[in-house]
Formats: sequence, C-alpha cells, structure tokens
Amino acid sequence: MASSVLISNLTQEWMDSMKRWNLQLFCIPAVAITLATFIVNPVLLICIFLSRALRQETRYLLVANTLTADMLFLILNLVTLMGNAVEAMIPWIACELLTAVLVTAYSCAILTVTLMVVDTFAAVRWPLYYHDVLSPTHTHCILLGVWVLAAIYPFTLLIIVKQERGSPRDDKVPVCLALISLGFLQVKNVGGILYLYFFVSALICTFFIFYCYIRLYMVTRTQGIWHSRFSRARVTVLAHGVLLLLYFAPGFVFTLELYMFQMEGVSQDVRVWISTVNSCVFMLLPRAFAPYLYGLRYREIADSVITLLHRHRGLRQITLP
Repeated sequence: MASSVLISNLTQEWMDSMKRWNLQLFCIPAVAITLATFIVNPVLLICIFLSRALRQETRYLLVANTLTADMLFLILNLVTLMGNAVEAMIPWIACELLTAVLVTAYSCAILTVTLMVVDTFAAVRWPLYYHDVLSPTHTHCILLGVWVLAAIYPFTLLIIVKQERGSPRDDKVPVCLALISLGFLQVKNVGGILYLYFFVSALICTFFIFYCYIRLYMVTRTQGIWHSRFSRARVTVLAHGVLLLLYFAPGFVFTLELYMFQMEGVSQDVRVWISTVNSCVFMLLPRAFAPYLYGLRYREIADSVITLLHRHRGLRQITLP
C-alpha cells in the first residue's frame, strides 16, 4: 500500500506540473460544456418524468437514466476540477469516496447506452414479446440492477482498502484525481488487475453493441430501410455510432492512463497532459452531445419539450401586466 509520503509527494508533483503548463485553463471548456449540458438535461428529464406515455416506454427510461448518470458525473467532475484548480486540500478518504462515485456514474452511463442498443435489437427482433418482457416494472428493476452492478467494483475496492488500512487517514492532498486514487490501489489480488477490469468491461459492452447492430442489419436488410443514403435507419446508426465512440473512447484512454501510471520511465508531464485533456474535454463531450443525439432525436421527447416551452411562455404572458 502506498505510503502517505508517497501520495503527498506525487500529488504535489502533479500540481507543480499543472502550474508549469497552465493546465488550470482547461477548466474553462469543462465549465462551458457542463453548463451547456445542464441547460438541456433537466428539461428532458422533466418532460420524460411528467409524461405518463414517455414513462411507459423502455427507451425513454433508458435515456433518462443515461442523462441522470451524466449529470451526477458532471457535478462531481466539476467539483473535483475546481477543487484542484484552487488547490483545495481534500482529505484522502473523501477523494477515494469521490472516485468511487465517479466511476459508478461513468460505468452506469456506459452500461445504459449499451442497453439502449440491446433494447433496439429486442424491439426489432421480437416485436410481439417486447412489451411483455420489457414492461415499465421490469425496466425499473433492470435500471436498479445497472446502478448496483456499476457500484459493486469501485465500492468493493474502497471497502477492501479501508479494511487493509485500519484506522482512517487524516492525509489531505492538493489534487484529487480518479487516476491517482485508483493507481494507488495496490491491494493484493486487486490492484494489479484494476486496469484489466475497465478494459475487459469495455470490450464486453463493445461486443454486445457490434453483435446487436450486425444482427439488426441482417434481419432488416431486405426491408428496404437501408437503401436510401439518408434513410432514418442509416442516420440513427450513424448518430448512435458517433455517441458510442464518444462514450467509450475516454474509457479506453483512462485504461491507458492506469497502465502508464504503473509504468516507470513515463514522463510526469505526459501523464498530467493526457489525464487533464481526458477529464476536461474527452469525458465531457458525450455528455454534451447525448441530449441532442439521444434525447431530442426522439419525436415524442422533442414534441414534449416544445409543449413545455410553449406552456411556460403562455404562463409568463398571463402573469405579465
């Protein structure tokens, strides 16, 4: 297990490297992307939860779960970035807990977007049984299971580390990063395979996505929906493909970061640059595009948003003297 001195030295070196390259400026795009996302996501969630018809559809519940996980991730990520920018001294145990919740939120979003593809495949492949199998009650149970599954690994690591450590530490660090917190998990039979967990999990989700899309094409290729260059099927697959790439690519980059963290001879500046760009830009891009590529592309959600805005505008006109 890493000593307190080693953790303190590394976090201080990390902060010195950020200052040397003025990497605190990456907080600007992070704040901009987060605010832009928070303008749209709450509106979409309100429209989904206020509409009984939308709440009965599995695909809209999956969208709502993705947006919720994204908002949780964005809030915690922004708090972490701002705390690092102002050099706030954060207790190490709080940093580890924050890392566990961040990993849970990110993993939940990945699992949910994977389930979106599986849901589309099931709706097309078995239309007669789809609504019976994926009823709203069953969907709620599935989403609860997704959150539990996403939380099992990070919180299990946190509990194991706490038991190995014994009494809680009073250490405070100037930098709180998921990379550093997870990189120091040197628990026997756990820490050594940490990056493999993320890599293998991403590969399994990728396999399910490719399998479902290939099978969808094979089932529907004779129905004429793929003939037009700008058909709805082609545009939908393209939009989903772009968003899935944006979701999965930062995860693979983070796995690379964990691998580089364990390697000797890698420049500290290289680690800091990759981690900063990934956490301030790459991980936020899918959250910014998701409301438009997943949410507003659905006609029912878009109509509900327009109705809500018109209703709000009408109320404002009535209240004005």
